Amino acid sequence: MLRTHTCGQLNANDVNKEVTLCGWVARRRDHGKIIFIDIRDRYGFTQVTFLPKDAGESYKLAQDIRSEYVIKVSGIVSKRPANTINPKLTTGEIEVLARNLEILNPSLTPPFEIEDDIDVTEEMRLKYRYLDLRRKKIFNNLAMRSNLYKFIRSHMDKHGFIECETPILTKSTPEGARDYLVPSRLTLGHFYALPQSPQLFKQILMVSGIERYYQIARCFRDEDLRADRQPEFTQLDIEMSFVNEEEIFALSEELFKLILKELKGIDIKTPFPRLTYAEAQEKYKSDKPDLRGELKTEFAFCWVVDFPLFKYNTEEKRWESEHHPFTSPRMEDLDILEKSPEKVKSRSYDLVLNGNEIGSGSIRIHNQELQERIFRIIGIKKEEAYERFGFLLEAFQFGAPPHGGIAFGLDRLLAILSGETSIREVITFPKTSAGLCPLTGAPSDVDEKQLKELGLMLKKGREEK
Repeated sequence: MLRTHTCGQLNANDVNKEVTLCGWVARRRDHGKIIFIDIRDRYGFTQVTFLPKDAGESYKLAQDIRSEYVIKVSGIVSKRPANTINPKLTTGEIEVLARNLEILNPSLTPPFEIEDDIDVTEEMRLKYRYLDLRRKKIFNNLAMRSNLYKFIRSHMDKHGFIECETPILTKSTPEGARDYLVPSRLTLGHFYALPQSPQLFKQILMVSGIERYYQIARCFRDEDLRADRQPEFTQLDIEMSFVNEEEIFALSEELFKLILKELKGIDIKTPFPRLTYAEAQEKYKSDKPDLRGELKTEFAFCWVVDFPLFKYNTEEKRWESEHHPFTSPRMEDLDILEKSPEKVKSRSYDLVLNGNEIGSGSIRIHNQELQERIFRIIGIKKEEAYERFGFLLEAFQFGAPPHGGIAFGLDRLLAILSGETSIREVITFPKTSAGLCPLTGAPSDVDEKQLKELGLMLKKGREEK
């Protein structure tokens, strides 16, 4: 065992114990005959004191260490003098009187201080993300993320859900944002796509009889980026058979009540308020209303329902799906689907938190004929529909149950819960707003051999474009 205790563990009950700590040098202070070092690990800080008579050769070694050196130090726990106790630290009542010091690894001088309040560009922080992650604030965000996943899995297991993984390499079925394409080496000229969501697979899982599915899913969209967008992101994906909207709302509200209680110590009221799309637009001029002032609460949830099923694309002179083409229309509107598509309401719903959409879902179409009607209205001919979505349409012919679901954006949720303005602050290794990774240099060039193996060739002059 390399260490006996963590740097946030020792207190007055450990006085006179012989201990060994490992961690990074957070601060070093040389007061002539006494050297103080604050050693840090993920659990906290401990003050280590080096005296020439006690530390011997280790005292001399302590004169050479600098910030962010990785060290191992052994010594005796001692109670601090009353006037030096630090009540802000869990270890503030004690110090370790050093006996032995070992430098496990030296460090260059970091390009910025490992402190929460630092004046440094985001690009610099992301380039040295491994240093940025040592800051307590960022570490706490990632710890919150880990706890969120734990509570989600516990909640879904309690309600009889099965966690299923769906493919990352899948078929390109562009609808909305652009796909990220992956060329196939074994089938030259053909491409996989990275999934924008597990939508089609989770519907097929309902046909399979899974009945209750969930996944903490990685998703990919090649779109323009903003503070709350990333080319790759994480969502909680849920689908259920034999349900209606009320059951999905109840499950979701119970989950968020648990999350806010466990992560923030806050009791939120359920059920959440509901607004129709028309009401939200009329009253708030937005389908993502921020109700914090109205409800007098740091976290205001509301459901927005009854979205239009279609929207008209004036440039292309055609109807498009407001959400996606697998959303069921309200049954009372089936007779006007083709003749008055602008009047058709959908069985879709968004969950809004503090003016941000954090979840979106719908009751799905499970009937092949109705699905084909929707495709025709949005300009997808039968041949194209079967080319793109044939595997789903075929599955519908084998006893597809009524089903519906919802997906929640976990990055956006975590940013709100942690008080961050950008989702990059809650992602371990995020991209910049331009979709770049300063740490690795991605995206990057590949060599000609790789392109040749894939049957690809780059056009000349791409740099000028």
